[in-house]
Amino acid sequence: MAKKKTTKGTKKTAPASRAARTAATKKSAAPKPSKTVVRKKSAAQAETRLRAVDKELVRLLNERMELMMSQLAGLTERRDIWFDPQTEQELWERLDTLNKGPMTRDVLRSVFRELLSSARCRVKKVRVAYLGPAFSFTHLAALEKFGKTADLIPVNTIASVFEEVNRGHADYGIVPIENSTDGRIVDTLDMFTRLPLRVCGEVQMSIHHNLLSRSPRSEITEIYSKPQALSQCRDWLARNMPHAKTYDVTSTSTAAELARTKPGVGAIASQQAAVQYGLDIVAERIEDNAHNVTRFAIIGDQDTKPTGRDRTALLLQIPHSPGSLTDALTAFKNNKINLTWIESFPLRGPETGYLFFLDFEGHTKELRIRKTLQALEKKAVRLEVLGSYPRSEPLE
Repeated sequence: MAKKKTTKGTKKTAPASRAARTAATKKSAAPKPSKTVVRKKSAAQAETRLRAVDKELVRLLNERMELMMSQLAGLTERRDIWFDPQTEQELWERLDTLNKGPMTRDVLRSVFRELLSSARCRVKKVRVAYLGPAFSFTHLAALEKFGKTADLIPVNTIASVFEEVNRGHADYGIVPIENSTDGRIVDTLDMFTRLPLRVCGEVQMSIHHNLLSRSPRSEITEIYSKPQALSQCRDWLARNMPHAKTYDVTSTSTAAELARTKPGVGAIASQQAAVQYGLDIVAERIEDNAHNVTRFAIIGDQDTKPTGRDRTALLLQIPHSPGSLTDALTAFKNNKINLTWIESFPLRGPETGYLFFLDFEGHTKELRIRKTLQALEKKAVRLEVLGSYPRSEPLE
């Protein structure tokens, strides 16, 4: 019987049925989802996730508010509600550790600052006098420290800020005390010699000046700002706006108001002022010193607790004789105290001599500071401690 021949290595398969072939053809011919459809689906998923995060975030923020209000209500010293630098510093350090981005440190702090301010105001409303008007740099410093919920009161002069606090019309005041370009703020130091108020804290802010206007730069013939701002931009103005005349006004906000109403007028002020008064930023960051920082003093009648990173300020009058200042300052060297700032201004009236404003590292509750003050007192005609307060870092 003859055997069938087979081809080695060849495997026969049964032909596919007509139905299977038709299904395979339809499957291969099915269109793929378009990129637009995929994007819409992805956007819808993201929106669903955002809504869920928002819901949880609102719940957690309200929970934190309730916890803060409960904690604040239990304080025996009511004034600590608004001035507890140690707790605040611990919060900022904790947030810096927890924050991995992309949210910046300043943005995260601003969120928590408003939470703190709102919770504190629910327990005890605070009034703060500041050198106005609104959106001046002092106003921005007040917002930085006390938040938008606080009752912020603008006044026209530094002396008025001191008077409002001294009369009990405001709980605290905030005034500029020193600028890294122009140095001391004389009006502030002078008021410390007149009224028995203390330095409770400080705010350091990087000051960025901008040329604002509703006119193009080529059409600006007059530029207004407060004297300190014009001084801090004088080189830039000489190089870039030699045809424009400059005029002093009481504040950068007043300058912005003028620029809003008069054609051909520019103002040197903050970006926030540009938004508030509807002005264009013709040129930004025109300050001559890129590291231009103003230090603001928070004034009141309150002593603050040590934080481990404090400053102490005092007024010192010594005999007007050769070597008396050197003898007095020896107390700082002997006790290893870092003297960070010293300013002098003449005594008023017929008396000859100078009054010195000193700032140095440390708190009056520290033994080394007490020893220093005792040594100074022996050499002083007048010695007034203006307060110990926590140091701050410059903020953008």
